[in-house]
Amino acid sequence: LRIFEAPDLEFEYGDSDKWAAELSELYSYTEGPEFHLNRKCFEEDFQTHVSDKRWVDLDAMQHRAHAMRLLDGLDVTGRERRLKLARAILYMAQGTFGDCSSEAEVQHWMRYNVFLLLEVGAFSALVELLNMEIENSAACSSAVRKPAISLADSTDLRVLLNIMYLMVEMIQQDDLADPPEWRATRETFKTELGSPLYNSEPVSVMLFGMVTKFCSGHAPHFPMKKVLLLLWKTILFTLGGFEQLQSLKVCKREELGLPRLPEDSIRVVRNMRAASPPASASDLIEQQQRRARREHKALIKQENLDAFNEKDPYKADDSREDEEENDDNDNSLETEPFPLERDEVMPPPIPHPSSERVSFPKGLPWAPKVREKDIENFLECSRSKFIGYTLGNDTDTVVGLPRPIHESIKTLKQHKYVSIAEVQIAKEEEYQKTPLSGGEEDVEMCATELLYQGILPSLPQYMIALLKILLAAAPTSKAKTDSINILADVLPEEMPTTVLQSMKLGVDVNRHKEIIVKAISAILLLLLKHFKLNHIYQFEYMAQHLVFANCIPLILKFFNQNIMSYITAKNSISVLDFPYCVLHELPELTAESLEAGDNNQFCWRNLFSCINLLRILNKLTKWKHSRTMMLVVFKSAPILKRALKVKQAMMQLYVLKLLKVQTKYLGRQWRKSNMKTMSAIYQKVRHRLNDDWAYGNDLDARPWDFQAEECALRASIERFNNRRYDKNQSNPEFLPVDNCLQSVLGQRVELPEDFQMNYDLWLEREVFSKPICWEDLLQ
Repeated sequence: LRIFEAPDLEFEYGDSDKWAAELSELYSYTEGPEFHLNRKCFEEDFQTHVSDKRWVDLDAMQHRAHAMRLLDGLDVTGRERRLKLARAILYMAQGTFGDCSSEAEVQHWMRYNVFLLLEVGAFSALVELLNMEIENSAACSSAVRKPAISLADSTDLRVLLNIMYLMVEMIQQDDLADPPEWRATRETFKTELGSPLYNSEPVSVMLFGMVTKFCSGHAPHFPMKKVLLLLWKTILFTLGGFEQLQSLKVCKREELGLPRLPEDSIRVVRNMRAASPPASASDLIEQQQRRARREHKALIKQENLDAFNEKDPYKADDSREDEEENDDNDNSLETEPFPLERDEVMPPPIPHPSSERVSFPKGLPWAPKVREKDIENFLECSRSKFIGYTLGNDTDTVVGLPRPIHESIKTLKQHKYVSIAEVQIAKEEEYQKTPLSGGEEDVEMCATELLYQGILPSLPQYMIALLKILLAAAPTSKAKTDSINILADVLPEEMPTTVLQSMKLGVDVNRHKEIIVKAISAILLLLLKHFKLNHIYQFEYMAQHLVFANCIPLILKFFNQNIMSYITAKNSISVLDFPYCVLHELPELTAESLEAGDNNQFCWRNLFSCINLLRILNKLTKWKHSRTMMLVVFKSAPILKRALKVKQAMMQLYVLKLLKVQTKYLGRQWRKSNMKTMSAIYQKVRHRLNDDWAYGNDLDARPWDFQAEECALRASIERFNNRRYDKNQSNPEFLPVDNCLQSVLGQRVELPEDFQMNYDLWLEREVFSKPICWEDLLQ
């Protein structure tokens, strides 16, 4: 038995990475020299107008006065002067690092300066300036004509976006040591950011507009990485992260009178351990050779040997067919499905040292769930089988059914789970059936609702734009001439001349793409989760447009690479990361130091992106037969199985979920030769009672019209959007009718001139010459 197994990756999934990592990813390494340029702009202005003192030595009044003076200067018309002042403000937001000696000091002064800038109204001024730059047609047309765009083309935009990002990133972090006035400011800013206060639309909508303008080719100089990072942080701050989503879900279920959640999903996932990945082809060849050698010297009975080495109670009969059999070279899954049954056929295991002992779980990690529909189906089958009649949706009448069926129904009802979505769909059907007596719907104007209303008119374009950029940033994408250029804000004006410079730029470009994937995956996942909680049809509208824009094959294309090498990629140069690079002298970079990268076991952002993309794929395909079949048609099973090699419990869980939904369509042979994956699904994924995911029964008897399924969903979404958001197209049949003769005859009607001139002709043609059958009118 293999004793030394690769350890689980020590990865903690969260809303974002550590403070320093999130800051350093804002800047590309090509921007390095600009840190000292910002400092120079600030210090020149500071010494001219204030004193020779250091910023950290001034009192609060002087700090405020100087911040206001800098802000007033942004109104000047001269572009050069405005850029210098913007750089000075950026240096403040970067924590006036020239006066600091440690990262903790930089963090302290960043937080102080950012709250100061917010207090004097810097954010609204920056939004106005950003709008001005977005509308700057001269810059756009010059960028469109340029054969090669570089860092210099986006200078003004980058400076503004940097300041805005630093402000949002610092303020969204809730620090318990903050004074009460800062806490109040934070809440106010959060509300303002999510409401149509700046430029009469939420900031997120303005940033989405930048994304579509960039993708349409009208503004190729937009620094897309910074736009996407700011968009992500704005959504994260205004709508809330995964912890807030969980508590919102709990509150919403209470409001709707639904029972409490069976468990806290975040906690369950955090306590999970990874399973050993399935064997690769080279391992299997090795095993076959080892098995051949073993057969020569076999003195014990073969059945006993196989029983001893058997790891999986469901393994296929023919060991040659089992591509995942790893007999004596495998530590199997860290927990086994049926330990009691194994003990009956096996001799006691060889005792290991205590540190390597496998710990068996007390039970399955998730409480099982049952839908109302499942109970109905079960009862219908039982009635038609035992009695020969059906009762429709009745789930209470059990007359004439045998005792075990009564027990089964009782168990099913114990685990019945009603989702918020089901309640929302039922309410929506009620509103559609009774538009008059249903009453006016009370829509809570939360940040999610305001954002949905803001992006609704152009949501399809936004989704296409995000997926276009994701495709361009995916490592599996080939560089095509017609694809969009996402490297405009990383390429220097002077292209590298030495090998070292080329290596550095190569690392920078790869890192740049990874950060873009990270931001887009987080944006899409957060929006899907928040829309689903706010209203199921908002989620379905976004999800359907993602599916129409080929999101499913795109994510599968992303995973069709060596995922282990993507997760362990070393595309970072830690000595060039902010704030390290401004606090320490830069050591001389060599090819060796660049190749070495950091000492981390994995790259946090890449593992985060992979988990997000898997979660998005799960959200798009759950309970949708047509989309599940897309997973099958695009041959996702081998791609997903390769992703199981990453020893991280959360990532494996979402891969196993995607494999579970399509298992029944993959055929008996696939299930037979992938028993280890099947038992991993059994152990880690929630059980839906009565779900025959592992057997694939009656598949031929259930022909689905996939197009009809999507069309029906689309019709429901359109009815919802029209009812709630399209005030102009309200159905004329439901408008109030004025039946009072006096008021109708008393209305002044403006008639056109030509009508007044030919009035007698109109009367003759329309009234006098037409026979009126009074008998018919009286009928």
